[in-house]
This record gives sequence, C-alpha cells and structure tokens, in this order.
Amino acid sequence: RKCDVVNRGLSGYNTRWAKLILPRLISKSTGAESTVAVTIFFGANDSALKADLNPKQHVPLEEYAANLKSMIQYLKSVDITEDRIILITPPPLQESAWEKECCAKGDKLNRHNATTGEYAQACVQVARDCGTDILDLWTLMQKNQDFSSYLSDGLHLSTKGNSFLAAQLWSRLDKKLSALPSLLPYWRDVDHTNPEASLL
Repeated sequence: RKCDVVNRGLSGYNTRWAKLILPRLISKSTGAESTVAVTIFFGANDSALKADLNPKQHVPLEEYAANLKSMIQYLKSVDITEDRIILITPPPLQESAWEKECCAKGDKLNRHNATTGEYAQACVQVARDCGTDILDLWTLMQKNQDFSSYLSDGLHLSTKGNSFLAAQLWSRLDKKLSALPSLLPYWRDVDHTNPEASLL
C-alpha cells in the first residue's frame, strides 16, 4: 500500500543492451523523482564465456563494470540518487547442472562459476565506487555449502532461490519504505459498513 512495483526483467539481456534501453524504462517523465528504489541485477549473461561459446551474450569484465557505472550515472541524471540504487550480483553457477542443460541443446558448457565470481566482485566494487547499496547474491548463496537448491537448472533461480533473493532484498527495501506513508489503509482499518468513508 505504499508504492507500485515495476518489473522489467528481460530474459537473456546483458548490461550492454540494458544500458541502451534504460532511458526507455526510467525517465523524468515516468516519475523518476518519486522512485523509492531501483535494482540493477545483471552479470549472469555478461559472464558467459567468450569466443565461440557465447559471443552474443558475453561482455568483457571491464565493459561490464563500465556499463553498470553508466547505468548508475544515467539514473543520477534523472534524479535517482545513489542511496536509492541497489546493485545485485549474479548468483553462483552450478556447473554440472548447467552443463547438462547445454549438452541437451547440443552445446558445450558456456559459463564457469569462478568467472561469474569475477563479475560478482566487479559488481561489488562498482557499488563501493559509486556509493550504491549492494546485494552480493553470489557470496550469500554460497555460504550454504550446497547452493544447487537455489537454482532450477544450474543458472536460473529456483522457487527457493527467488525466495532467498526476495528475503535479502526486502531487508534493504524495508529501510527505504518504512518512512513512507501508506496510500491505502490496512484491511482491518477499513469500515466494512461504509467502505467509501475509508477508501475515497
């Protein structure tokens, strides 16, 4: 009851493409000044192995970091300050499960967890450099020795992985939302005999 959630998850995209379309998604005319938080969650596709394995999605590490910085700079240019930006690192990769998915499509393993970890570290460094919040999913998920249950196929989040991300993200969002007024009353506070009095 405090704000709307706008989801712009784009399957298969990397930071090279995301930075180009970001102005179409968020601009001053779309109410950027009243935005409470923006999450930027990229790296799983950027960190795909280069050469013949996945040239379409791969973005070199230095460019990945520069693209994240570019997106932060753009958001600041439309009055979304650093304290309202949350970077999220890519989750870890469970290589054996993802290799099965690749083989089923006639492909070789096109990602490595250690490489994804380098992108996660770069994401953490960008957050430090730019003064944004950071959710280091790659590190947090691996604190549990067997993180495979967080992933549906070795790469994409499972129901449990999405719940884990939501819980981690909520702890950061709750601080930003706590001071905001509710736009609508809690259901128990609605006068059921005269709802117009409570809601209009």
